[in-house]
Amino acid sequence: MSTYITQEQKLTLTGVTVRTTNADEAGTAGRLPKLWETYFQSKLSTLTGIRNPHYIYALYTDYESDATGSYTTLIGHEINDERARDDNNFEVVFIPESKYLVFKTRKGPVYEVVAEAWQEIWDYFKESAEVRTYTGDFELYDTRNYDPANTEIEIYIAIE
Repeated sequence: MSTYITQEQKLTLTGVTVRTTNADEAGTAGRLPKLWETYFQSKLSTLTGIRNPHYIYALYTDYESDATGSYTTLIGHEINDERARDDNNFEVVFIPESKYLVFKTRKGPVYEVVAEAWQEIWDYFKESAEVRTYTGDFELYDTRNYDPANTEIEIYIAIE
């Protein structure tokens, strides 16, 4: 997995949300697969005001503490402006401007590479000099020419 550092501007995202923990997601009580199902049923990418509908964000935010506590996951899209907030019934979340350490996965089956990448990220930060801020981390999926059996994604981790 390759990495690079970038500075990203504030993002405004809209989508479907759930509150969960990594411990729940590792067991049979995982809520994220159902959240993805809800997202795909929502037809969210077709709403007015969606910016770059081919990019799907899986945002992890509102952390209770760190990677061991509760957090909120939003699956959705960036919106163009404040008016788009009033045009839908989905959650709206603001991510502050931040510095990110970006992890680019290998190509492979989506569920396999995502799980593998998060394990590497957690291991990385056990030994890293970089410090996570837990202000909003996200997976970025580019759906142009998307193949779930052979995909590559980027995971943005907010750092100090």
